[in-house]
Amino acid sequence: MKLKTLALLAFLPAAVLAKLPTPELSPEEQAKAAETKARAAHQMKVDAYQTCLASDKAVAHYFKTHPKAVKPAAAPACADPGPFVPAAVVAAPMLAAPTAPADAKPAAAAAPNANKP
Repeated sequence: MKLKTLALLAFLPAAVLAKLPTPELSPEEQAKAAETKARAAHQMKVDAYQTCLASDKAVAHYFKTHPKAVKPAAAPACADPGPFVPAAVVAAPMLAAPTAPADAKPAAAAAPNANKP
């Protein structure tokens, strides 16, 4: 009887925690979670690309060592996902580019006679 009670008490905290609502995330935490998710997705693409390259290398070696083997139809080429670029970096250059007012003049055109004695 004592063992059954201890087992029940051991699983009680897990049952209580399973029913708690998820906490609301701040915008910073949401952005960090989105970036983490994007990084994980990109890493999966990189892993698939590296697996594709290794597979191509293994296939090339097999057909080199087995010249009488029948080659299958050409497989699609491996697609390199490139380096990871966070979404904030992609959007930042568009937001950070300063725009000059239409009536503003460049510094050299504003004072053409400044160097003359």
